Amino acid sequence: MGDILVVEGEKQAESEVKKKGYSYTETSYGSFSRSITIPSIVNIDNISANFDKGVLEIDLPKSVEIKPKKVNVTTRKKAKPAAKPEKPAK
Repeated sequence: MGDILVVEGEKQAESEVKKKGYSYTETSYGSFSRSITIPSIVNIDNISANFDKGVLEIDLPKSVEIKPKKVNVTTRKKAKPAAKPEKPAK
């Protein structure tokens, strides 16, 4: 199993509306957490993150690709079964 990236945060928002004859205020808040399994192809030493205008961007760069290895497979030919002797005619 690979490494796990955990993102935790807290959000708070408040809005106020004032109109003729009434006004109201809304408040919302809460914490959150997300766990993401990092694939083994990610170079964990070069992970970076940027938070701008309410958007979190996480860069997970790939490691140098592991090229597939070619393996030669040899097979042995099966020996043909010996012919059965014929029965003598009566």
